[in-house]
Amino acid sequence: MAGVGARPLRAMGRQALLLLALCATGAQGLYFHIGETEKRCFIEEIPDETMVIGNYRTQMWDKQKEVFLPSTPGLGMHVEVKDPDGKVVLSRQYGSEGRFTFTSHTPGDHQICLHSNSTRMALFAGGKLRVHLDIQVGEHANNYPEIAAKDKLTELQLRARQLLDQVEQIQKEQDYQRYREERFRLTSESTNQRVLWWSIAQTVILILTGIWQMRHLKSFFEAKKLV
Repeated sequence: MAGVGARPLRAMGRQALLLLALCATGAQGLYFHIGETEKRCFIEEIPDETMVIGNYRTQMWDKQKEVFLPSTPGLGMHVEVKDPDGKVVLSRQYGSEGRFTFTSHTPGDHQICLHSNSTRMALFAGGKLRVHLDIQVGEHANNYPEIAAKDKLTELQLRARQLLDQVEQIQKEQDYQRYREERFRLTSESTNQRVLWWSIAQTVILILTGIWQMRHLKSFFEAKKLV
């Protein structure tokens, strides 16, 4: 009976993963303002062995028109990515508009930093720059039209490929959640152990202090009686 019931459970698990894959989203689009040589960093939680693609474009503030206009090609933008251990994964100079790609090798919080190292911005934009940033993680970083054209896939085959990639990404995210839970459990156990030893140390100190006080008071009363 246990062997017969295991198959429906596996089928239900796969169906649940497919439903989650249909609802999953991994792209983030935003814009922010930075000053001359100012660095702006973002924290992105990334599972292990996951590809990340970032697309950005910059706009400079026009004082006369009071609007943001496309930046000049000479504007430089530096992108730096660090893994959870603080190791530099990517450090490269790009133009006013570009695309950066990296693959995570350690699960956890990755730091993505951007800053302009151009002094021309202070002359033409008053030190004000708008950066549009779009970060795509996992299967959302894949260019499926390009994959379909390269591998000559039909629409159904492409959809199946996309679903399989999404299921794989969800499994990576589940593994990452288990990794986080394990780290939290180890941290909690370590904290509880330290609290326990600290409580024992406090108890021992209190006992020793009580013994010392009793001996001191005893000698004090004995000295009083002798007088």
